[in-house]
Amino acid sequence: MAVKKQFSSFQEMLESSSQPVLVDFYATWCGPCQLMAQILDQVNIQMGNQLQIVKIDSDKYPVLASQYGVQALPTLVLFRAC
Repeated sequence: MAVKKQFSSFQEMLESSSQPVLVDFYATWCGPCQLMAQILDQVNIQMGNQLQIVKIDSDKYPVLASQYGVQALPTLVLFRAC
C-alpha cells in the first residue's frame, strides 16, 4: 500500500531511502487521484521492496508541489536512490 507521509524535510526522506521513491502528488478532492491510488496499490504489491511509493497531498505541501512543477493532479515523480 502507498504511504501517506508527513515529514520535516522532503530531501531527508529521499536521501534516507535505499530504493527509488515514486511520489504521487495528489489531493483528496481529485477523482483521478483516487483511481490512481488503486493502481499504485497494485504496483506496490508487484514491486515489493524494489520501490517505495509515497503519497503527498499537494494541498498540504503547495510549495513542494510547485518546486517540482506540479501543475495537474495526479502527478507522479520518480526519484532515484543515491
